[in-house]
Amino acid sequence: MACPCEILLESRDKSLLKSITQLAFNEARRIEQKFSRYRKDNIIFKINNSNGKAVELDEETALMFDFASQCYRLSDKKFDVTSGILRKIWKFDGSDNIPDQTQIDSIKSKIGWNRVKWLKPFITLAADMEVDLGGIGKEYAVDSTVKILKQHTDKSFLVNFGGDIACPYPRKNNTPWTIGVDDPVQTGERSAGKIALYRGGLATSGDARRYLLKDGVRYSHILNPQTGYPVADAPRSVSVIADSCVEAGMLSTFAMLQGKAAVEFLEAQDVKFWCIP
Repeated sequence: MACPCEILLESRDKSLLKSITQLAFNEARRIEQKFSRYRKDNIIFKINNSNGKAVELDEETALMFDFASQCYRLSDKKFDVTSGILRKIWKFDGSDNIPDQTQIDSIKSKIGWNRVKWLKPFITLAADMEVDLGGIGKEYAVDSTVKILKQHTDKSFLVNFGGDIACPYPRKNNTPWTIGVDDPVQTGERSAGKIALYRGGLATSGDARRYLLKDGVRYSHILNPQTGYPVADAPRSVSVIADSCVEAGMLSTFAMLQGKAAVEFLEAQDVKFWCIP
């Protein structure tokens, strides 16, 4: 969940920019420390090492799992916060190391939100399962940061956590913030276009930096928990604008999970989107 934290402010007040940037960094760090699967001192570690015993969650964490449960239902069980365990066999490092079917089958048996007992505020996880909120954590951090910063300035600002972006209102004279879309073919070197963001959230899902390549076939890091394999024929990149960064992230990920039907899915959602095949 760790990511670059950038704040743009429509003001020349350097002191204000410094103070809200610090607030943003503090909130990003708080959420990363609380929800990262890599730590051994937070609620996620406690759940993942509960050995089948019920764990009582605080209100914020419970809301995260409520949302995760909603995403599971809305995605036809393809967005599953128990599927992060697939990372043990899939290493998207640009190599050609594809796991075999035996490895995939052994991991698939440990996946399934339907196997989790979620009776708010108590969650009970089977001893061989894990949860991972990385798929929604960064977008949540963006939206949470926006709420905090709005309490400290009425100027327009842009929160950017590693490409997950939000702003609360337009700039002066109702003008937008202009955001470049990374070209997945030459990521970090060339823009594929520009997006005008007046208000709301913007999120992008894609395989520009995380993939495998074998025998001319590119394997995206977007995994289908029902098969244990990367989603076939998924777009290289999907960007979505929605009312919040969490909603934009949910829709961009859902679209990637649709594979070749991504555009058809997004058109049905009545949102602004950019899709690079």
